[in-house]
Amino acid sequence: MSRDIQLKERWENLVSLLSDQFSQGEDLDLDAIIYLIGVQELGKIHETYKKDEKLNLMHIAICRLLEPYGFYEFDYVDADGWPHYIVKEELPPLKAGEQSVLMKEAIVNYFLEKELID
Repeated sequence: MSRDIQLKERWENLVSLLSDQFSQGEDLDLDAIIYLIGVQELGKIHETYKKDEKLNLMHIAICRLLEPYGFYEFDYVDADGWPHYIVKEELPPLKAGEQSVLMKEAIVNYFLEKELID
C-alpha cells in the first residue's frame, strides 16, 4: 500500500474516531484536532479556555507534533504547567496543501505513538 493511501486511510479513521468521541456527529477539522492535542499535552482536560489560551494550546500542539521532524525541541514546563518549546529549525515555505499533508502525517504519527490507532 502506498504511503499516501495509508496516510489517507489512517487520517479518515482517526477523524472518525475523534469525531465520535468529541463532537455530535460532525467531523472534526484539522484545527479542532490540533486543539485537542494541545489540551492533551497540557493535561488540563476539564478546563474552560479563553481565546488566547486556545491559540496557545494549538501552538503547543504544533510544536509537539513537529518536534519529531526536528523543527522544535521541548524546553521546559512553566510554573502554570504550560510546556514551552524552542525553534530548532525554521519550517520551509510550504503551499497550503503541503502544510495540510505535513500536519495530518504528524497527527497520525502522534496517535500511532500514543497507540490510540494502528
